Amino acid sequence: MKRSDRLIGMTNYILEHPLELISLPFFTERYQVAKSSISEDLTIMDRMFQHEGIGYLESISGAAGGIRYIPKYDQEKSVAFVDTLAKRLNDPSRILPGGYLFMSDILGEPETVREIGRLFATAFAPLNIDVVLTVATKGIPLAYAVATFLNVPVVIARRDPKITEGSTVSINYVSGSSRKIQSMVLTRRSLEQGSTVCIIDDFMKAGGTIDGMKSLLKEFDATVAAIGVLAEAEDEEDERIVTDYTSLIQISAVDEKNKQIEVVKGNYFSQSEQ
Repeated sequence: MKRSDRLIGMTNYILEHPLELISLPFFTERYQVAKSSISEDLTIMDRMFQHEGIGYLESISGAAGGIRYIPKYDQEKSVAFVDTLAKRLNDPSRILPGGYLFMSDILGEPETVREIGRLFATAFAPLNIDVVLTVATKGIPLAYAVATFLNVPVVIARRDPKITEGSTVSINYVSGSSRKIQSMVLTRRSLEQGSTVCIIDDFMKAGGTIDGMKSLLKEFDATVAAIGVLAEAEDEEDERIVTDYTSLIQISAVDEKNKQIEVVKGNYFSQSEQ
């Protein structure tokens, strides 16, 4: 096999298995070449990943070592993407009753959702996440995008139990915006005890729903290592329940009466600089 052909095959495999430790013997046996040739190939890939701003290869030494692809989105590209996203959302026609924002079109764009997933994965990759949790329904595409780059499963909490999910754990929580008592359920078999979890949601005001997910995770002795939200909105009437989170977009001013809105970058970049 030519090196160019081997490089394409190796690159494809590595990109499809982010954060997974891959031993060098795996590639030597797969492509029937010397370990030194594989090492040279990996050096080329690492250089190009960094040049393209999509991550890098981490080398693990020792008998059980190998390489891991770490997804890391280029800072300049990240800023440009979020700025473009903010401009798209900074449209008064998107204002919905209650200070919410219409985002269904954006959540239906595979390329946009994929880039959002890459951004969150860049921030959360060092945290050794075991599973991504979201609540049905609009957060689901975002959760799967993040999980793809973290190479972990997705678990979905629902408002109502389904008979096909078997035994469930249920909790009641107070919605931060409406102050109503709501319920949330999670299948017992979907999450192992003691898991390290990343919570993903599309929109947050006071944070009642996310706080509900955190309460639900306590029933599994799980640890919440990260919380990512696509858009956060200021809520002057209610104090924010959740404070430790990462947001891409911030809706800082919504005037339903005069149809005015201000959308800016969230705290993603300020947190990444810390």
